[in-house]
Amino acid sequence: MADAFVTGDVHHRACGICPSRCFPLGEFDVFERPTRECPFNPADGHRYTADGTPVCVHPAKVGLPAARYKSEGSPLKVAVCLPADASDVVPYLHDLLYGVAPVLLHDLIGQAQVEIRQAFPDLDPITTLRRALS
Repeated sequence: MADAFVTGDVHHRACGICPSRCFPLGEFDVFERPTRECPFNPADGHRYTADGTPVCVHPAKVGLPAARYKSEGSPLKVAVCLPADASDVVPYLHDLLYGVAPVLLHDLIGQAQVEIRQAFPDLDPITTLRRALS
């Protein structure tokens, strides 16, 4: 069996009973918030869809966008959407990169390099990313 998405990190922001602590990425869904579609099961403390798919209801805590990863096979993807003002790029990237699941970092850094070059040709992507990550 594959390792859980969140393994052994007691300081991780995911709830103690989050399915991310029990299941690997892709084996649970992430909803924006609790809904009737994923009622709480008092027997084990988890939420499930009608078909039995475990559900996390705190996307910001696990660093994953809300999507039906298990139940619908949604791809794991986060897009970089740079702000219009160059002075807002570093704070935006800082918040994005520090709030996302580590599994997404490589792709986001690559996207950011391309987007910075296109949107702000006067900004050096490497310097900008270093500032955002420091």
